[in-house]
Amino acid sequence: MKEFIDYLLQFGNLNTHQIDLIKGKAKVIYIQKDEYFSEAGKIPKQVGFILEGVVRFLYYNNKGKEITQYFIDENNFVSDQQRFEAQVVASEYIQAVTDCKLLVFSKKDWDEIGNTIVGWHHITELIVKNCLLKTIERRSPLVSEDATSRYNSFIEQFPGLVNRVPLSHIASYLGITQQSFSRIRKNIR
Repeated sequence: MKEFIDYLLQFGNLNTHQIDLIKGKAKVIYIQKDEYFSEAGKIPKQVGFILEGVVRFLYYNNKGKEITQYFIDENNFVSDQQRFEAQVVASEYIQAVTDCKLLVFSKKDWDEIGNTIVGWHHITELIVKNCLLKTIERRSPLVSEDATSRYNSFIEQFPGLVNRVPLSHIASYLGITQQSFSRIRKNIR
């Protein structure tokens, strides 16, 4: 819980009563590897903060091929925020890549925090902007770089993930086949 509160305090001030309210609404859940935190075709039910583990956002293209959009690891929020807030059906999946431990908030509890804590919406806006900037920074090189450079960028941005995430997911994220990915890794070693 300390990691979560420390994370929030980067984006705004909270007093002891506000922190106690947030702690009272948080629930710890465990998601096994390959289970979904959120599924396409369903309304996202919760917003989470990863205490342990890695998740990925993915979708299926028009050929039925699984595409990994990005990864999120410890001490970061995870949610399909836009669809969670609007309570509309998700178009992508959020899947545990490893066993995960998360702090989660239901829509009701999240709204109650927002309606009770003055300035909460400002804090969450800053968090969402921060998450979007990180996503853009991580995805932008994937458009303009060659496959080897993309892999090197991945290692730089996610140094701890290479040994925690299946190589097939990394290849999908990089937009290359597993065979090409194997060649690139072999040439870099």
